[in-house]
Amino acid sequence: MTSTDLHLPRGAAATDRYAVDIGPERAGWTHSGLRVVDVPPGGTHAFTTGDSEWIVLPLEGGCTVRIEEKEFQLLGRESVFADVSDFAYAPRDARVLIASGAGGRFALAGAKCERRLPARYGPAPEVPVEQRGSGGCARQVRNFAAADSFDCDRLIAVEVVTPGGNWSSYPPHKHDEDRPGEESRLEEIYYFEIEGRDGYGYQRVFPSREGGSDVLAEVRSGDAVLVPDGWHGPSIAQPGHAMYYLNVMAGPGPAREWRIRFHPGHTDTTRGYR
Repeated sequence: MTSTDLHLPRGAAATDRYAVDIGPERAGWTHSGLRVVDVPPGGTHAFTTGDSEWIVLPLEGGCTVRIEEKEFQLLGRESVFADVSDFAYAPRDARVLIASGAGGRFALAGAKCERRLPARYGPAPEVPVEQRGSGGCARQVRNFAAADSFDCDRLIAVEVVTPGGNWSSYPPHKHDEDRPGEESRLEEIYYFEIEGRDGYGYQRVFPSREGGSDVLAEVRSGDAVLVPDGWHGPSIAQPGHAMYYLNVMAGPGPAREWRIRFHPGHTDTTRGYR
């Protein structure tokens, strides 16, 4: 894929229903998907999950999520920079209704899957939060749907908040091959928001093999970057503007696991790893 295909500036992946709508067909792969929907005050948004599992994650505001006969009240948050959010899991082959009295913006992180798991609520206090790296590589990782923190069939999703001027997704690493016990093949979406007016950041993806993915993108709020293959990182936040990104991952491998391989040229920096 070309750099134009990989970097989707705000609006480039919009549809009539979604501010961002990236499915496997749009991305050119098999499993990972992301939608972002704006719900007006007093409004609703309905969808069917089809052959995918989905997590409803408030980016801004709260909502009620009805999944078949179950209903979950999500308190949400003021913004992605304010705090961790609670969330709701919707299984494949289900009807979902999001309703928000005050309005808000909600991410739908999804993955094509085989098993139909039960609809569930993910409380914010139970989200594992880790401070990763140090110095200029320090950042906060919110593992709300990491492979070892919340049960899904295929979907893996985490949030990262990087302070202004810092690097994250570093050192460069990849997960585009199945190497048992070493590396798992995962398709990844980065969705960005930047704190403050006119803030921006940079995202790098470079080839792990001849003809592989290659992009250096200036990213702003609402942008997405696709990572079908290749070394990715760093993600760089502009000084004075914290960077948020939502990572959505899934793949065709036999197990749901996040195993990465660091770039051999950066092995001395793994203490600040992603």
